[in-house]
Amino acid sequence: MVKKIKLYKNFNIEKKHKRSILLIGNFDGVHLGHQKLFKLAKNYKKKFDLNIGVVTFEPMPKMFFNPSLKNFRISNLKQKINLLKALDVNFIITKKFDRDFSKTNSLDFIKQILFKKLNAKYIFVSNNFRFGKNREGDVNQLIANEKIYNYKIVKPKPLLIQNKIVSSSSIRKQLENGNLDKANKYLKRNWTIEGYVQKGRQLGKKIGFPTCNIDLGDYVIAKPGVYAVKVLVNNKLNYIKGIANLGYRPTFNQKKILLEVHLFNFSGNLYNKYLSVEFLKFIRKEKKFKNIEHLKKQIKIDLTIARKVKWVSHK
Repeated sequence: MVKKIKLYKNFNIEKKHKRSILLIGNFDGVHLGHQKLFKLAKNYKKKFDLNIGVVTFEPMPKMFFNPSLKNFRISNLKQKINLLKALDVNFIITKKFDRDFSKTNSLDFIKQILFKKLNAKYIFVSNNFRFGKNREGDVNQLIANEKIYNYKIVKPKPLLIQNKIVSSSSIRKQLENGNLDKANKYLKRNWTIEGYVQKGRQLGKKIGFPTCNIDLGDYVIAKPGVYAVKVLVNNKLNYIKGIANLGYRPTFNQKKILLEVHLFNFSGNLYNKYLSVEFLKFIRKEKKFKNIEHLKKQIKIDLTIARKVKWVSHK
């Protein structure tokens, strides 16, 4: 059972959460590299009897400064909060990243926020952490101000797998290239898209293959194609196996990218239901078929493959 933790939307935290271990970052995907960081923080927690807090930003700064960057996230905010809760943290600060906050200079961030507001004792950051107006602040500036503002910087080495750094950027790239197995390995779980089922054109139903449509929101766009999936409906505990098409439906000249999911051995109305779609295996890339009959023939092949896919543990 996930314990209850304190969620803040600003830096006005309770006294008991000051002088804590603080981890600052986007933590998109909460991948193996992040998990290594939290494991180390947990050791500090035991050794010094301190709370662990997380500072993250919404929207992610890169998306704020690049409005055209519509599809970028590995996990949505709700997923990120739930993943962080499972890592033995005591509080999470989700600071709204807006124009005013982006103008905060780096020294004010250290003095007014890290010191006066949060009064952090240990601060965990990555080596490439940047902060303050125009990204002027870096780890060296944080270290230079340790004694003045009474904190200690901890910057663990990044996690390497086969001599490559595990990062949110590398996971996005794996997803975009169709390397789902590697992305799931780096996440230590199945990559998951969550969202509400929307009314579609019902093209699947017309060809005897009903699907439910989920808006991708600002999730990163994985390689368009067909995937084996397992699905939770309205956060219930029982998974339903299925198959998904992530793409533009070129046979039907669809222009907007969609996630369409067909559930095996399921009947019922899913409109407005909240689905968690876990991606198990990349089956094939998207292609345009000559006609509907060719498409239906391929769908039968895809179904056979998807039904045989096993639920892999990434522990």
